[in-house]
Amino acid sequence: MPKHIDLNSLSAKLLAWFDRHGRELPWRGPKGAVRDPYRVWLAEIMLQQTTIPHGTPYFLKFVQRWPTVEALAAAKDEEVMAAWAGLGYYARARNLLKCAREVAALGSWPDTAEALRKLPGIGPYTAGAMAAIAFGRRAAAVDGNADRVFARLLALKGDWAAEKRRLHAVVADLVPEQRPGDFAEALMDLGATVCTPSKPNCLICPLSQLCRARAEGTPERYPVKPPKTAKPVRRGVAWVIVHKGQVLLVRRPEKGLLGGMLAVPSSVWFEGDIVDFEDPFEGDWVDCGEVRHVFTHFALRLAVKRANPARRPKLAGDWVPLAEVDGLPTVFAKAFRLATGKES
Repeated sequence: MPKHIDLNSLSAKLLAWFDRHGRELPWRGPKGAVRDPYRVWLAEIMLQQTTIPHGTPYFLKFVQRWPTVEALAAAKDEEVMAAWAGLGYYARARNLLKCAREVAALGSWPDTAEALRKLPGIGPYTAGAMAAIAFGRRAAAVDGNADRVFARLLALKGDWAAEKRRLHAVVADLVPEQRPGDFAEALMDLGATVCTPSKPNCLICPLSQLCRARAEGTPERYPVKPPKTAKPVRRGVAWVIVHKGQVLLVRRPEKGLLGGMLAVPSSVWFEGDIVDFEDPFEGDWVDCGEVRHVFTHFALRLAVKRANPARRPKLAGDWVPLAEVDGLPTVFAKAFRLATGKES
């Protein structure tokens, strides 16, 4: 096992690999060049909780519809929230608008990690990534990929919270004066394509000779994290009400989970055994089954019921043609599809 990692050679090896194997992604420009901060920011926010294959179509639609931060700042809240539907974590979409409007009011993007962190929805990682990639600043961008790469390089076995602080300091020292943005993207790409969570391909890794975990023969065991605790389960009911080819949609309260989003009517969500909720009106309700969805802090199980009343019930909300239903949050899109057999 190597007793000392030649950190000075690491950056050079990583950048040489990136020049040959770095991914071509729609928010990137030529290697060595700084990127458009709007596109970098939008991609980073979108990809915080999703994969590149899932997030890329959303990114392309956003930049086609709102090609600049000023255009996004002028957009209507409900239009942006609808376009975000399916990406989840909707507080990010609300912060996206707040941030765009602050930047538009400022007249330009701040260009340092410290200043970027003051904007809504921008944390340490996104600020570092933007500063390095979009503005050529010598700033560290340590995401989950970088965590995994360096946990293996250093074979970190201690308390994960403490070890993360250690590796973040190491990465900050390693960022080169030249091409800091490429260094950040190279770390992302290495973790995403080579130093993967399971079955890392050490044979093609440019850093394999420096890696202590590989020397041990057990790179998959890193990072050594505490076991995950099971998420609590909440339950509720979703009512899909269809009348003459239209479905009733309601807008959820601005504050709270899925705030401001369109949805089918639903009960409160609670932990514990399911109870009988009073239906919105008397009718021939059909039990369609159950949909499941996982949020950050809990798992949700919604019993789905459908009614096709002969007369339109007097309920608050908007009646939308079935073929025009779009932009529902994932959990409600699942309920809508289950009850109607239609895509949303």
